[in-house]
Amino acid sequence: MKMRLDREQGKAFNQYPEKVLQFGEGNFMRAFVDWQIHTMNRLTDFNGGVVIVQPLASGMADRLNEQDGLFTLYQQGIQDGQVCRKHEVIDCITRTLNPYSQYNEYLELAENPELRFIVSNTTEAGIAYEANDKLADAPPSSFPGKLTALLHRRYEYFNGDASKGFVLIPCELIDRNGDELKATVLQYAKLWNLGEGFIQWLHEANTFCSSLVDRIVSGYPRDSMDEITAELGYEDALVVVSEPFHLWVIEGPQWIKDEFPAHRAGLNVLVVDDMTPYRTRKVRILNGAHTAMMPVAYLYGIDTVAEAVGHEEVGAYVKSLIDEEIIPTLDLPAAELQSFADAVWERFLNPFVQHYLLSISLNSVSKFKTRDLPSLLQYVETRGQLPGKLVFSLSALIAFYSGRRGEEPIPLADDADILDWFAGLWNGWDGTDEGLHRLVADVLAADNRWGRNLNELEGLAEQVAEGLIAIKKTGMKEALHSLDRKPAHN
Repeated sequence: MKMRLDREQGKAFNQYPEKVLQFGEGNFMRAFVDWQIHTMNRLTDFNGGVVIVQPLASGMADRLNEQDGLFTLYQQGIQDGQVCRKHEVIDCITRTLNPYSQYNEYLELAENPELRFIVSNTTEAGIAYEANDKLADAPPSSFPGKLTALLHRRYEYFNGDASKGFVLIPCELIDRNGDELKATVLQYAKLWNLGEGFIQWLHEANTFCSSLVDRIVSGYPRDSMDEITAELGYEDALVVVSEPFHLWVIEGPQWIKDEFPAHRAGLNVLVVDDMTPYRTRKVRILNGAHTAMMPVAYLYGIDTVAEAVGHEEVGAYVKSLIDEEIIPTLDLPAAELQSFADAVWERFLNPFVQHYLLSISLNSVSKFKTRDLPSLLQYVETRGQLPGKLVFSLSALIAFYSGRRGEEPIPLADDADILDWFAGLWNGWDGTDEGLHRLVADVLAADNRWGRNLNELEGLAEQVAEGLIAIKKTGMKEALHSLDRKPAHN
């Protein structure tokens, strides 16, 4: 019988003073934030423990406490061109509280003078205002409501001491998450009539940072746990698997680096004045390449991202699309952009992640609008010509929404009105090249889909139609093969 992972094993697990309050105990926060704090504890003088608050009534508090906050992180993927697979026990979590049964203990966290940072990931819906929440609730239902109650307790306990504020870094996947969280907390402060002194303390003593997080966390490796347990030599019910890549962009003052020294631990954490270029970089390069790749690779007969980028012809198409058509449109140093793109390429090649193209295909029209169309338009503005590969991906997207890959039906996943719109267009096609030109013109004219009538972009309709005709006549393989032989359209 193997030992259970806990602090009684006699290993050199550390105990740290609680400096970080974390809302959220799920796989992502443990594999991203807690791993980084664990790394800072090992390599710097941060010396900080994490007390976790379970945001919902049901969660993993009991399971984490049974293992004394310990869990094993497996990192596996491609790093610096080599296959990487490594694991370590993360020991920075001190305890986990369930505020639905331990509300007084939760509020008492506010009285700890060493507590300095608050991080969160309560899903995109977590930063929400519930008008029925009351300060007297134990607890308020929403995450911002619980947070406001804690902040108010701290304000009162330390008599408004400006040195006892927090650095708050939400990780929820919404734009300007720090601004959203602060605005919602201020709503509660007014709803609950907590006073101008408290509101002033929120503004002056606390630093709400918007942040951008990036790491693929696949979670608990259910299918390979027997093999992993044999390798570890102990039982761990909370193993979590992630890729090696990580990026945390925090928008805030530079002094944060003095208190949160992630850079001294070699972590990919950037504290910046404006996170917008980094968000744009991720959306255009990582997400944009995914969306542009999907219809081309899928119609070629490929099913996963790793297969697509590893394919001689499809991979070359995607690589040149990133390097030649997306990167030149971005406003960051070229070396920094290329380094990020190289890391993205290694992530795409990760043999341990089965990322299916069909899972990427969800809502592809809106994704193309937000991820790829800005690169296409910026390329035209700066280069005076159309980017051939991005335009071809639009041709492929229209072909994808015909709903067939050869004789095989495609399980399209999008809003009903999008699917009905494309079904009507393709059912009305008369089988001619002229019919495809009309179909493309109708697609591009839909300013409610694209934000503008794309037929107004000189040469775009003709070039998209040419690509679509080639795909329908000769198939994706031949259409892609002949793409590089075409001269650029000015």
